[in-house]
Amino acid sequence: MSGAELRGDELIARRRFAASPERVWAAFVEPAGVAAFWGGSHATVPPESVRIDLRPGGEFALDTRAPDGATRRLHFVYVLVSAPHELVFDEPVTGLRTTITIRAAGAGTDLTVHQRRLPVELRTAQAADGLASILDALDTYLEKR
Repeated sequence: MSGAELRGDELIARRRFAASPERVWAAFVEPAGVAAFWGGSHATVPPESVRIDLRPGGEFALDTRAPDGATRRLHFVYVLVSAPHELVFDEPVTGLRTTITIRAAGAGTDLTVHQRRLPVELRTAQAADGLASILDALDTYLEKR
């Protein structure tokens, strides 16, 4: 189980995976990978909804579908793409910045997800649990792949 730490307007989660940095990177930049884990335990992501234009200024977008059927479109813009070690993207409406850092660690990979400028409504234990759940789903996806 992953954990995420909330610090004011920042949310930080760390996780070690048995997979290589290249496999972890691929999960974040391939639509099938994103669809497989992004919703964690609280939502699903229809694979056809994932759009990735992997370049600074490019769009990253997806739909999340809650168990009650409510669908929400998430939209981000890439700021930095440095394969296979770092992704930075912003949510243009709120200014939320997410930095994903991927580092080799022995035979596996250390991943850090650091979100800054969290809107007030995301400064909650529920948001931290949601991010931890996404990393748990990523681990399951990488184990099956």
